[in-house]
Amino acid sequence: MTIKLKKWDSAEHLKTEEDIARYWEACLEEGGDDPAFITAALGNIARALGLELRGAPARS
Repeated sequence: MTIKLKKWDSAEHLKTEEDIARYWEACLEEGGDDPAFITAALGNIARALGLELRGAPARS
């Protein structure tokens, strides 16, 4: 039996403003002193909102 896995994308689960606010709060608690973590979180929020980050590396 083969198990198929799907790559997790946080942006797919950020549907409402409340989802985004809770996600952002959790990210600040978890990795508030890690610039890469916060940058990734902001990228996830931007994608959830349908925004494009200029200068950001393309997602594969």
